[in-house]
Amino acid sequence: MLHGLDRAYERLTELAVAALNEREPERLWPLLAEAVTALCGGETLIYKLDDWSEAKGTLGMSPAAAASLGRLGDESLGVLRSGYPFAHHYAAGLGRAPVTARRLAGRAWPVSETAQVLADGLDLDQVLALPLPGTVAPITGCLVYRSGTDFTDDHVRIAERAQPLLAAVEQQRRLLEQWRRLSAAAGEPEESAADCALTPRELTVLLLLTDALTADAIGRRLGISARTVHKHVENIYRKLGTRDRLGTVLHAQRLGLVPAPEQARPRKGPTAGKTRGQRLRPPGTVADRDEQ
Repeated sequence: MLHGLDRAYERLTELAVAALNEREPERLWPLLAEAVTALCGGETLIYKLDDWSEAKGTLGMSPAAAASLGRLGDESLGVLRSGYPFAHHYAAGLGRAPVTARRLAGRAWPVSETAQVLADGLDLDQVLALPLPGTVAPITGCLVYRSGTDFTDDHVRIAERAQPLLAAVEQQRRLLEQWRRLSAAAGEPEESAADCALTPRELTVLLLLTDALTADAIGRRLGISARTVHKHVENIYRKLGTRDRLGTVLHAQRLGLVPAPEQARPRKGPTAGKTRGQRLRPPGTVADRDEQ
């Protein structure tokens, strides 16, 4: 099965490369959801975009789940958001390794309230948790669902291999959202970026350059090597016609690619605390019930 695992990882790598060239942050997870579902042996997938509780939180999903999940009531959605049996497991500090509900809960899983909601509402009965490594929230990441037998050891291994790639895509999504938010007041930054031929990855590196981060720090933030960061920086210099970091940041600010210092200050007022899920909801998400 080693060859199959290698092919699955190659497919995930191809998808990650495609995602890192996507300019619209709301399209990143939908781009990956269907492929991750299939590679992990699932039928559908739900991913977490923001802070969850039983009362609220954005549920992103593969297209196969959208219609069925949209029919669930508030109580059933609350059961799914509670994250049984994974929330307590990961909150207890037991690592971030993927695990299935059946293996974690044993005989308690088939008779649990979560299993009943899945069976009645979605005709599914098995769940594989694929958390993002290095996250603090208990269930940040994906839940992959299927019906019938439990996920195999190979499916779990593929999920393990997918973790760092998905983490990189999620970091890219957050940085693109930050870049879009901070640059909106500067005119038409997306058009400026296109005129300069900057890729989405180069835009995120440029944004981190404005924070005076070292190449090593940027690499840790993005999950890439310092050498790769230097290559991105060299491309940015070439495309912007600059020679050093300070000149690059100042030129990018004049072009509206990144915010000037006064534009980067947090806004005050009631809108400053809005969550990321309230600002932007990708296609195929179920919003908080009180917002609909």
